[in-house]
Amino acid sequence: MSQIRRLDPLLIDQIAAGEVIERPAAAVKELVENALDAGATAIEVVIEQGGKRLIRVTDDGEGMAAADLALAVERHATSKLSHGDLQRLTTLGFRGEALPSIGAVARLDLTSRRHDGSPGHRLTVDCGVKGDVMPAAATPGTKVEIRDLFAAVPARLKFLKSDRAEALAVAEAVKRLAMAHPDVRFGLHGEGIQGFDWPACGPHDDGTARLGQSLGEDFLANALEVNAAREGVTLAGFCGLPTLHRGNAQLQYLHVNGRPVRDRLLQGAVRAAYMDYLPADRHPLLALFISCDPAWVDVNVHPAKAEVRFADPGLVRGLIVGALKATLAGALHRASSTGGDRAFERLSAHAAPPRPPGNWNWQQSPAAPSFAGFSEPAVRSFAGPEPDVVSEAPLGAACAQIHDAFILAQTGRGLVIVDQHAAHERLVYERLKTLRAKGPQAGQGLLMPTVIDLDESGLTALEAVQGELADLGLALERFGPGAVLVRATPTTLGDINPEQLVRDLADTLVDDGRLMALEQKIDHVLKTFACHHSVRAGRRLRLEEMNALLREMEATPGSGQCNHGRPTWIELPLSDLERLFGRK
Repeated sequence: MSQIRRLDPLLIDQIAAGEVIERPAAAVKELVENALDAGATAIEVVIEQGGKRLIRVTDDGEGMAAADLALAVERHATSKLSHGDLQRLTTLGFRGEALPSIGAVARLDLTSRRHDGSPGHRLTVDCGVKGDVMPAAATPGTKVEIRDLFAAVPARLKFLKSDRAEALAVAEAVKRLAMAHPDVRFGLHGEGIQGFDWPACGPHDDGTARLGQSLGEDFLANALEVNAAREGVTLAGFCGLPTLHRGNAQLQYLHVNGRPVRDRLLQGAVRAAYMDYLPADRHPLLALFISCDPAWVDVNVHPAKAEVRFADPGLVRGLIVGALKATLAGALHRASSTGGDRAFERLSAHAAPPRPPGNWNWQQSPAAPSFAGFSEPAVRSFAGPEPDVVSEAPLGAACAQIHDAFILAQTGRGLVIVDQHAAHERLVYERLKTLRAKGPQAGQGLLMPTVIDLDESGLTALEAVQGELADLGLALERFGPGAVLVRATPTTLGDINPEQLVRDLADTLVDDGRLMALEQKIDHVLKTFACHHSVRAGRRLRLEEMNALLREMEATPGSGQCNHGRPTWIELPLSDLERLFGRK
């Protein structure tokens, strides 16, 4: 007797539901995509218990007639492949699996009416049991209600997260679709989430209105516009300044032809573009939109359509990396305003400190500021309410150095505070990159070569990049077991401690270089060089040195953040300073 048999159609639908509708957010995504494909200009989503008890999606799209309503819940029935060409998909949905899959595991109610004046109709599918199409009062468009999701397969419920976590996932799914379709009004309401009602953006909007609605004005204030094109592929959107970063990639919004995706190729391109600015465990904020001929991208490689495959992945990756790098470089010294905002919050919390003793002398305090390079009249001017010099340069005119680590500068807007070591480290790194691009650099031979003891892992890591280190001016060679000989150090670094440099290099390459490509390892080497050659905290600077540092920062790409992703400077606007002292 044959052991092979056809699966029951209901079981097939339940299996499909497990692939396509793994959680409430996935069901919402499918329904909202259907609404968008139907030409909706307004979409409202309502959920209860994170979508487990109720999901309601209402739209004003073209609606369905009675015959279409009956067919919509049949497996592999769709209105989106009239040409039958899977290579040229112009709609968000196309599989024809979502509605029958949902109906197989929940109670599904569909109410729809066309805009041609015909009456509305309603259809119910209760855990796989399809009812009759019945007349119903309805406004033009479609309303879909899902009640008791996974009621037919209760074992699936234990794999869901808390109501709040599921609700947040629903909100994220709606937000991602809303970003790509700013011409549509979106509403979301439910328990455990902050609902919203975003009006449609006008035809002349440059993309900022919907991003302001979804990501907030802070993102727009600290983001850079991206526009690029190459061989029929266009890239648009906004990327956050490197100092605006998070510990995960959840706030990276990537879209392809209006479809939100979480694609490893695209995420890898973003990492490569920000590699010079952020450590591997930090991730930038951005919203990018890729548009191309539908025939150039395969959206049929994932059941939930979350991943895509490009006909020329190298072209797309190169477009993203090149456009982001050029945009970030053009930002020069800019840093996000969040550092200044945090500083203001902390200062506000301590706006009324205890008064110092009556015999306290600020000039004798260990924390007294250094007025290096100022003449006595200039010091008096600094102490007064109106300093003599107010620079119109973006980072202002240096006024003082405090704790031999931070530079204070006055701008036309307020006060800038610069971390001198972090800023100079970035400047040196950028100089070293420029020199490296010109070709091999000369080394400064040591009168007495230095022998350094290292463990085997450090020696192996250094040997792997020995030739590249020589091109940078650092000449190393193996010196018996467990040691390396340093014959020359980079001329650009001046007088340095070769032993400390080599040990730091070895530690960096061992800790961070295991999975890195050679180019990334060399960047790490340059960052280590820069750290050794930069102005250290604790070094007192003259006024002209401070101002020279500020001017170089203004002209150097990426100088707004150090090599570890931290800001090199923050600004306190004059308005915030006045608020601190109750003047506003």
